[in-house]
Amino acid sequence: MFDSRHIRTFHEVVRAGSYSAAARALGYTQPAITQQMKALERSVGTPLFLRVGRRMRLTEAGEALARHAGVILDSMSAAQQQMTAITRLRAGRVRVCAFPSAGATLVPEALARLAVDHPGVRVELQEGEPPDSLQRVVGGECDITLAFTYPGLREQVPEELVEIPLMEDQLTVLMPAGHPLARRRAVKLGELAEERWIAGCLRCRANFLHECAELGFAPDIAFTTDDNLVVQSLVAEGLGIAMMPGLVLSFLVHQKVQGRALEPASRRQVSAYVLREHLEIPATALVLEELKTVSANRVGC
Repeated sequence: MFDSRHIRTFHEVVRAGSYSAAARALGYTQPAITQQMKALERSVGTPLFLRVGRRMRLTEAGEALARHAGVILDSMSAAQQQMTAITRLRAGRVRVCAFPSAGATLVPEALARLAVDHPGVRVELQEGEPPDSLQRVVGGECDITLAFTYPGLREQVPEELVEIPLMEDQLTVLMPAGHPLARRRAVKLGELAEERWIAGCLRCRANFLHECAELGFAPDIAFTTDDNLVVQSLVAEGLGIAMMPGLVLSFLVHQKVQGRALEPASRRQVSAYVLREHLEIPATALVLEELKTVSANRVGC
């Protein structure tokens, strides 16, 4: 393995034509140059220079190394510049996987903040639901996953991952604007036992059924979809009501749909998950900080 310092000195000796000239150019003493060249020759296992009178001539091995030395130094310089850009957050790539409602709310806000001060940091977006999205981090398919858990329905988190709590997302009920209970600020789940329901993703549906069972009724689920826009459209047409996360309220698109909080409050925990060693990567740590900031701003909204 070559020592980069020795390659740099060798390159200057070849350019300057002698040890003494290279020493002056690099600010070294001539004995220091001599020692470095001897160390490089030991490393390659053969002489690199021949002395002919007062002049130095490259050996065949020296000529071969001289042809590559400039390329080696240029590549090292480019690598150093890229590493500096990454560590100083002028560049970098972070792959973020988020469930749909976080992808439509928390992620865009965080990326907008990121773009102001660190436009060179690029973020690639993926969509996924837990627990599959957690496995993407473990498998190296993404760097950060946003996922949610419900009280009493927490699954085992892979031990390789660190959980970073972001916010509690209060559950709401979406209902047609003309629904009799839409005039209230909050509704009780038990009051809706006779309604037709639209259920969401597998994990949300499991929590919904669990909460209904706790109140002693089995809901009439007329439709099942994990598409938030489809849920809103079905509710708008009066085909059912739906228990949805509060994050969805910020992108309601139907004027005929109203969202009302549950009473007593029911919440899910939204967290970011990342490999422990990735916390030391500057760009990843920065994206996490922005996600924490925008999540904190939403608490209580």
